Amino acid sequence: MTTTPTLRITGHVLVGPDDVRDEAWVVDGRVSFSAPTGAAARDVRTVSGWAIPGLVDAHCHVGLVATGATDAATAEDQIRTDRDTGALLLRDAGSPSDTRWIDDRPDLPRLIRAGRHIARPRRYLRGYAAEVDPGDLVAEVIEQAGRGDGWVKLVGDWIDRSVGDLAPCWPPDAARAAIDAAHAHGARVTAHCFAENSLTDLARAGIDCVEHATGLTADTITLFAERGVAIVPTLVNIATFEGIAAGAEARFPTYARHMRDLHARRYDTVAAAHEAGIPIYVGTDAGGSLPHGLVADEVAELVAAGLPPRAALGAACWDARRWLGRPGLEEAAPADLVVYPEDPTADVRVLRAPDLIVLRGRAI
Repeated sequence: MTTTPTLRITGHVLVGPDDVRDEAWVVDGRVSFSAPTGAAARDVRTVSGWAIPGLVDAHCHVGLVATGATDAATAEDQIRTDRDTGALLLRDAGSPSDTRWIDDRPDLPRLIRAGRHIARPRRYLRGYAAEVDPGDLVAEVIEQAGRGDGWVKLVGDWIDRSVGDLAPCWPPDAARAAIDAAHAHGARVTAHCFAENSLTDLARAGIDCVEHATGLTADTITLFAERGVAIVPTLVNIATFEGIAAGAEARFPTYARHMRDLHARRYDTVAAAHEAGIPIYVGTDAGGSLPHGLVADEVAELVAAGLPPRAALGAACWDARRWLGRPGLEEAAPADLVVYPEDPTADVRVLRAPDLIVLRGRAI
């Protein structure tokens, strides 16, 4: 006996960017490409449209607000907002809140955690990070690897008030030792980086991903491409750089000019990274200062930066799920999918208005 009504999806089922099926079924919460028989065939709801795997926000923060950790009710509102826009798989890129209770909620998206941000003392936003000196970095990385789900998040650069500009947070040998320790404990490593001058050392140290990556240049783009370092540009967050610069200009004019320059060339940077073959994934940086539910806006920003719509969608869908080790629309996989009235590979603006969201086999 089925636990939920059977769902039949007809029209265009985008299993992959070049693999389009005429129909798929959701039976007992799982994907099937064969028509059901028996009890599962007696109560069927049919939906027609363009179906894709649930969207991915590969950089967000659940349980984080501008002042730091928040309560469970606020965290639930955040992740529900993501769910209701079709983002059904989230990578939490650092949060001080304990969100393990989300794993027991079948009505909420799946969450892949990176533990808490790891930063130098007084070199990041107050209340966000575990703050350690370089000599204690390895121990903290091991601690956060144990709290995460296969990821660790470093703060790679931040404003250094003694020089009045962005500067690396970690000496190269400390970063390398930390990344090696994370890998030894089964975790990949990502880092917040706005500026140029931390990227070469982190790439050579074996980092797996860089968040924002606004400081990429021709040389580091080549290095990232050679080493397979992914980026999550968070362009909806980079849009805030002008406001950050304006607020800092009186005390730190060099920093303000730097932030404006990074913002001005953001699209060119992402386009060059894509052209070089660097893996690019969608992330919004929601939480903290930005609201949740921006995944469609970030996909549109990648298109504005020059990615073809199909590539931008893949960065939030098939490619992102593969990168994070989670299934898409595969036989017997849990049914996390979104249905749209028109083709999202032709116009990503369609992503803003889904017709149907199915999470773990249940229509939302």
